[in-house]
Amino acid sequence: MGSRDEDRFARLAREHSTAVGNYLRRRLYPLSSADLDDLVEETLLVVWRRLDSVPEDGELPWMLGVARNVLRNARRSKNRRSAFESTLRPPANEPSAEDSFIADASVRDALASLSDDDREVLLLNAWDGLDTHEIGAYLVISTNAAAVRLSRAQRRFRDLLNTAEVS
Repeated sequence: MGSRDEDRFARLAREHSTAVGNYLRRRLYPLSSADLDDLVEETLLVVWRRLDSVPEDGELPWMLGVARNVLRNARRSKNRRSAFESTLRPPANEPSAEDSFIADASVRDALASLSDDDREVLLLNAWDGLDTHEIGAYLVISTNAAAVRLSRAQRRFRDLLNTAEVS
């Protein structure tokens, strides 16, 4: 794109950003006002990518059509995110800040004390939810070898946590 395209885009942004922002602001629900700048920016990105498609005699209506589609996409994303979040389990009774810190520090210290291999296999199971078959595929070892590694890592981790509790 040349200087002429850049000048045209700058003019479109200058002349129509406020109208696009107002259009989006009036239709923003259920999104938050914090999303408004991102929506205007996304609209302008589409205008820049499709600058040759912007009609000379209908710039604002065309840009509002783009804004409508950007807003629809943002709403769909929010709906998908909300649907996913609704499937997550709510946290159980929250422990006190002191309990959380002590537990976090103990776990963090125990994890730091493990070898890199033990830590990796343990976290693949606990954090990433991989079973022994999947861990084996990840590490390119047999399922049985993965089960043995996981069992040994869990035992070492428990031993380190128990040692920390006693101290």
